[in-house]
Amino acid sequence: MDVHKSGRQYKSSGIDFLSSRTRNVTDFGYMAIIHSDVASETFSTSSIDNGGVANNDVSHLRSLDQLMGILSFVRATSVKAMASVRNFEIIVVGAGASGAPLAARASENPNSTVLLLEAGPDYSDLTDTPADLRNGHHNSVVDHDWRLNYSPTEQRPNQPLPRGRVTGGSSAVNTCIFLRGVPEDYDGWVDRGNSEWKWENVLPTFCRIERDLDFGHETFHGDAGPITVRRYPYDELTELHQAFLATADELGYPECPDQNDPDDWGAGPQPMNKLGQLRVSTASAYLAPIRLRPNLEIRGNCHTNKLIIERGKAVGVEVILADGSTEEIRSKLVVLCAGAIHTPGILLRSGIGPSQDLARMGVEVSAEMSGVGKNLSDHPGLFVLCRPTHPELVNSEQPIIQTILRYTSPDNKDRMDLQIEQLTFTGRENVPYFGVAAVLEQVDGAGELLFPNADPFVSPTIKSRFCEVDRDAERLADCFLDALRFTETGPLGALTDEVMFPDLDRVNDRGDIIDLLRRFSASGYHPCGTARMGPSDDPDAVVDQYGRCHSIDGLVVADASIFPTVPRANTNPSSIMVGETIGEWLRTEPSRYNL
Repeated sequence: MDVHKSGRQYKSSGIDFLSSRTRNVTDFGYMAIIHSDVASETFSTSSIDNGGVANNDVSHLRSLDQLMGILSFVRATSVKAMASVRNFEIIVVGAGASGAPLAARASENPNSTVLLLEAGPDYSDLTDTPADLRNGHHNSVVDHDWRLNYSPTEQRPNQPLPRGRVTGGSSAVNTCIFLRGVPEDYDGWVDRGNSEWKWENVLPTFCRIERDLDFGHETFHGDAGPITVRRYPYDELTELHQAFLATADELGYPECPDQNDPDDWGAGPQPMNKLGQLRVSTASAYLAPIRLRPNLEIRGNCHTNKLIIERGKAVGVEVILADGSTEEIRSKLVVLCAGAIHTPGILLRSGIGPSQDLARMGVEVSAEMSGVGKNLSDHPGLFVLCRPTHPELVNSEQPIIQTILRYTSPDNKDRMDLQIEQLTFTGRENVPYFGVAAVLEQVDGAGELLFPNADPFVSPTIKSRFCEVDRDAERLADCFLDALRFTETGPLGALTDEVMFPDLDRVNDRGDIIDLLRRFSASGYHPCGTARMGPSDDPDAVVDQYGRCHSIDGLVVADASIFPTVPRANTNPSSIMVGETIGEWLRTEPSRYNL
């Protein structure tokens, strides 16, 4: 292995590597309301059997072999000599939603040696995987989180932005919603100069990703992929989620049993990537079966500081180990899959970005690229927070989410720009409550990242600019008013004892709603677009449609940061799709990347 050890030592100024502190979330923003203690308190090893699947939910599995294909972690490091790979052709930075599938596909070529680096820990065995990562009923924002925040403004409070810091990335800590978006999302990428990403091209990849237990026989689904997807049948829905669907019907919304049907809309069960309570992340689905490949090495606790750039070409990376020492590791190609927040950070620390940002950070310019850290997009939303009529309607062992309504705002030419989701929580002191979240899925406004200096552990200032664009605020106001109607109508209204937020006595008109949204709307945890792809004549494009950096040879970006626009869906499946797509290109067309 071509490695240079440095005497430089780093101390974390922003990340406590071994911290077990919990993030205490108190605001009423979308998703931020989740109390982070729930996952670790309610999902223990004793509740699991059958290789990790909850005892009451294995009937849908077709065979034990299929179960083990998803869950059979191997202790690869105890069997495989780590020195078996001496020189790497490809370094992949980030083993998350995009990086894990990309490394899996690229290493299918036995002649290509791949090093997969992860800043967080790598759990190679299911028995070593902490409970908060296994529990697909709740987000994990406890021990495996980067502790990022959307920065406060005069109007807005500080708002958390959880990101997974572990093998599997955010796919290992999220709510397990597996929505693709609509065909127009990807055809819209084509309109921005990225012809490879049209819907008819990405659909086969989405199908290859999934093993859909409900609709795998449909032409627009898959039944043999690594990610198991299923929906809660009606008899597994909690009473509140049953009431949500009944209320949607009473309000005139159609039933939609498959939310990934490209032509359908309405209310129905969420497609989810979990088996019983067990989360199916890219770590378990993609990496577990391939850990013994002799041409693949997976290294956890390796924080990538910057690229090594020589004569305009990326030739490797500098990484910081858990003990603070550094290593330089060289390769023919570097692929950044560190996500929409950390990929721009690595680029900027490497001298790639807007000149004014690099000057502020004290970094010498390697390539002036105005789009790095800009064009940040996400899904803003806000809860109607309610107390149920009976406390027993909510308990901490329930899944936080099961159902969804997807629909179109009035007079909008683009469909499915709104979501309403119902979520249940048990707060501090065991106070039960549930929320009806209004979410804007198609966003016009854009934020940015600002790194104060070149400290590899410093968190950026993350500016959301949620609802600052009038069209965003108006459409989300429509959605929020619809969410309020759910708490006042039919079966769900009958189970609502009190609306706790907002204070309805202080909300007198639509203007008050818009003011509320501009002050309190918060992230759906789907940041993207901060190193977007596009043709070379797009001044904000950082990479071309194949992920190749416009200004630095030997550098590829393949994660949510390259999205030209945010899909109208939770971004985990589309991030996996990007990793799968570029990984497949690396495997089948290496000459495209000068390999």
